[in-house]
Amino acid sequence: MSYDSIGHSTRRLRVRHHTGIRYETPVLASYNEIRMTPLSDVAQTTLESRVTITPKAAMSRYWDYWGSQVSAFDVHTPHTDLVLDALSVVETHPPVRAAEHVGWDVLRDARVRDTHVEFLTPTAHTAIDDAVLDAARNVAGSRSPTAVAREVVDWVREQIAYVTGSTGVHTVAMEAWTARKGVCQDLAHLTVGVLRGLGIPARYVSGYMHPDPHAEIGTTVIGESHAWVQWWDGDWTSFDPTNGEPVGPDHVVVARGRDYWDVPPHKGVYSGPAGTALGVQVEVTRLA
Repeated sequence: MSYDSIGHSTRRLRVRHHTGIRYETPVLASYNEIRMTPLSDVAQTTLESRVTITPKAAMSRYWDYWGSQVSAFDVHTPHTDLVLDALSVVETHPPVRAAEHVGWDVLRDARVRDTHVEFLTPTAHTAIDDAVLDAARNVAGSRSPTAVAREVVDWVREQIAYVTGSTGVHTVAMEAWTARKGVCQDLAHLTVGVLRGLGIPARYVSGYMHPDPHAEIGTTVIGESHAWVQWWDGDWTSFDPTNGEPVGPDHVVVARGRDYWDVPPHKGVYSGPAGTALGVQVEVTRLA
């Protein structure tokens, strides 16, 4: 078993994720869950994490089916605003690879396909048309799974222009493909969908990325929620399709799943009028 270090030095990042909703008239009750707590794994360690809710509410935490930490809370007092403020300090490390790359014979093995069936099956948001998959096969050729995955990431990125605000959370992969534009979520959905269609297990990753790797220690910069992909070729390999680069210490993982709808930062139900988003702001500070 080999361990290949990829990337740069260890970093310590503080991430503040602030979001809110304003309602036209008071909401009597709401039931919510949020995924804003970064994971701890071989690539990162969450040193501190807390979530503040306004109005105040009791919170419980649990791990969902996909291994994401969920903070769940109910608000049973009338309120016109719901404000969430999540603050985390995370130490990120250069990624390591703990297994050799495998060939198509392993990926086609029934036991492997059974293990990763959920990451080989298309969802409503990652389904890809046969014509797109045929084009991807022509691009990929007869390379190894690892080489095909890298080729697919580059190919999808060449086809889709990154245009802020061009799509929303309900946009599916083929809508972004037809428009030939999208945001990080769309690039991740498309890449995941193509990889699955070619027989490579792939999953959607949500989190944050420090937008300025050259920022001085102590400098706070405005960031945003981010999305990238992982594919399995003997081990999970992380890659950022939006930026065309491997995931490294500037990325902070919060959750992983089949698509965005397995890992939304906030979702819930409430009794009351329509709500208007007050806006989302992410601040990232390099501490070390």
